Amino acid sequence: MPTTHFSLDIQKLDNFAYDMSHCIKCKGCYWVEHTYMPGVRFSTRCPSNVWNDFDAYGAFGKMRIGLAMIEGKLEWTPKLLEIIYADPLCGACDVGCKRNLDLEIGLTLEAMRVKAVQDGAGPLPVHKKIAQNIAKQHNQFGAPHEHRRKWLSADVKTAQKADLLYFVGCSASYVSPEIARAATKILNAANTPFMLMPDEWCCGNTLFSVGMLDEARALARRNIEAVKATGAKTVLLTCAEGYRMWKVDYPKLLNIATTDLGFKVVHLVEFADEALKKGSLRLSKPQGLRLAYHDSCGISRLADPWTPYAGERGWMGTVNPRLKRRRGTYGLYAQPRNILAAIPGVTFVEMPRARENSFCCGAGRGTREAFPDLASFSARQRLDEVREVGAEALLAACPWCKSNFSQAVREQGDSIKVMDIAELIAASLR
Repeated sequence: MPTTHFSLDIQKLDNFAYDMSHCIKCKGCYWVEHTYMPGVRFSTRCPSNVWNDFDAYGAFGKMRIGLAMIEGKLEWTPKLLEIIYADPLCGACDVGCKRNLDLEIGLTLEAMRVKAVQDGAGPLPVHKKIAQNIAKQHNQFGAPHEHRRKWLSADVKTAQKADLLYFVGCSASYVSPEIARAATKILNAANTPFMLMPDEWCCGNTLFSVGMLDEARALARRNIEAVKATGAKTVLLTCAEGYRMWKVDYPKLLNIATTDLGFKVVHLVEFADEALKKGSLRLSKPQGLRLAYHDSCGISRLADPWTPYAGERGWMGTVNPRLKRRRGTYGLYAQPRNILAAIPGVTFVEMPRARENSFCCGAGRGTREAFPDLASFSARQRLDEVREVGAEALLAACPWCKSNFSQAVREQGDSIKVMDIAELIAASLR
């Protein structure tokens, strides 16, 4: 049996021909595995295919589309671009498939977008506008770069030099500054010195997510060098999208392992959980809330560290050297739940779809900008779960999630309160 060479490099769609050709359309990418489900009402995991139930919008349809691309049987059209980009790339299909077939669905979907850009068909016009904003103002909203620190108040204690650097991100800097203020309050309360990047630029999450690798790679190099220049040992984020970008996609772009970055990447929930265990952070102010927690994709099933891989595939798909699959095992599932358990007065209720089976908010990876109807639809699906478990508040760990859920609540005229976990932690401090 002849062997074939391949790698997990998303710059070549051919690397995933095996994965695409071995999809058996079992729909493990669409349905939550039945042993996790108490009933059929919340049994789906794919936002794009629930939004549009034509097969092309599901991973099983896109695998066939990808093969047709490789074989030169499909030309780029507006409809094909819609199918490729109307997808939050939330990783639900990937972890679902890896329970059964261990196919690299998530990487394949990323590679399809890269090919769209390589062929001159992608990205979509709204994504090109975001790229222009980042190039001109170093943030994806096009807001004045000099306003990036407007959220910073005089009572926040920052250090000129510290082991920990807080990378605020575009969303918390411009759209949800309350999250940045809450995070700094928590760091101060834990007596943890921290610094901000002297000149923070966008992490490039959207650029990478829509297939613009050259632009994303340039930002990755610039930002990594900027961190190294500060001497920071740890980069902390409050944005799940940014966390995934720094921890997983920067290494992916630069063909290095996460461990080769030269510093540690953590999310606020990791920091707070550890600080509670050490006793440097105490949450003693009762909150009196019955709340549900949303596992943001970037810190859950998409959070496994990255290691480059190149090898050979032989008989029955066996690979050499051994390939350690990224199955969502290392997501930050316990940390936020530990934090909630430490806050007096909080009644935490788990939603039917939780942890790696969480239903995406629908906002990330360039989706909300290009397909606001899909983002709104996905958020409403999640809010149905919140009502199902009788929660009065929905908690997330990402400004993108908070913003999208908040908009959906306003559209529905709902009374559900939407909060970021940083805000809840800060409110629980004496």
